[in-house]
Amino acid sequence: MEFETWWLLAIPAFFTLGWIAARVDIKQLVSESRTLPRGYFKGLNFLLNEQPDKAIDAFIEIVKLDPETVELHFALGNLFRRRGETERAIRVHQNLLTRADLPADQKVHAQYELGQDYLNAGLLDRAEETFNQLVDTLYGAQARRALLEIYQREKEWHRAIEAALALQESGAGGRQTEIAQFYCELAQDELVRSDNDAAITLLDKALSADRTNVRATIMMGDALLAKGDAEAALLTWRRVEQQSVPHVALVAQRIMDAYRTVERPQEGIKLLRFYLAEASSIDLLEVVFKAVLEQEGVDAANQLVGDELRRTPTLLGLDKLLEGRMLSAPPEMRSDLSMVQNLVHGYTQKLARYQCSHCGFKARQYYWQCPGCSKWETYPPRRTEELNVMN
Repeated sequence: MEFETWWLLAIPAFFTLGWIAARVDIKQLVSESRTLPRGYFKGLNFLLNEQPDKAIDAFIEIVKLDPETVELHFALGNLFRRRGETERAIRVHQNLLTRADLPADQKVHAQYELGQDYLNAGLLDRAEETFNQLVDTLYGAQARRALLEIYQREKEWHRAIEAALALQESGAGGRQTEIAQFYCELAQDELVRSDNDAAITLLDKALSADRTNVRATIMMGDALLAKGDAEAALLTWRRVEQQSVPHVALVAQRIMDAYRTVERPQEGIKLLRFYLAEASSIDLLEVVFKAVLEQEGVDAANQLVGDELRRTPTLLGLDKLLEGRMLSAPPEMRSDLSMVQNLVHGYTQKLARYQCSHCGFKARQYYWQCPGCSKWETYPPRRTEELNVMN
């Protein structure tokens, strides 16, 4: 009984102490807020109302009145950089670095922000030098990512591989996709120089980094064909199906041409028909249509397109159907068919594009690296209309 009474008396006492502590905290908060310059709240209000120009003017006034406001310097520099005024951002962060009283952690922060300014301004040599000084600091992971971006911009693929491996080893996530693509870029240079053996060595490294890399497999077939081994090239290109069935469309023309080279075109048509049944694709249909037209005639080609259009109805497929019908139509109907086909073809040109799944950048040709956002392997191997039909 005495124990329960004690707690009943203690509860109001604890409540009173909590109330007093809260009052002290509120008074301290109010006291500290009064010491902040009025322009700080003014600038903050402009930021909240998405008025960065007025916010910058307000912060500049504060910095002039109180040069010791380090955090405001950072905020001001970032605002300049976002607005594209990189020269002013650079000056702000350089001024911070000249301060002898700047704590070590804030000095590293200022150096990182300065590196970002250089990167945004396209001053890649200065950016590289700055980020190299930060790899052993708290900003090491961010610095390595920035260095990786720099080496990709400069197409220094060997250094990009080293930077990506360093990122992996630091625990910043896997970079197998990028590493494989960097080896493919190096292999592409060797193929241009007709050094097929060197290209094959690099492509082996690409596939060691990422066994699912379709580009490396396609290029490996290219290198083998360049060496005169069409059979080996065919075997290599057929492995694309195991990596990604939709990507077969990207290698279909190579496969058909190689089967013609080894004088087995019907075998090639049979294989590509099988791929088409597995994964409908207007690009794959284009290759099969031409091959069937050449080997089996107009009626067989028209039958192929008609069947495919019924299975996957698209305007791109209709365009191909009209092309086939033009070949077998009576002379008196060709004029009307030609007019309709031209109208459909003109519209389908807007649909016959690839679209980056990361940034939405559209392109007529297929890219392994998006020209818009520079991400790797973000283009599905299907045209935009096909993707819409599938969704």
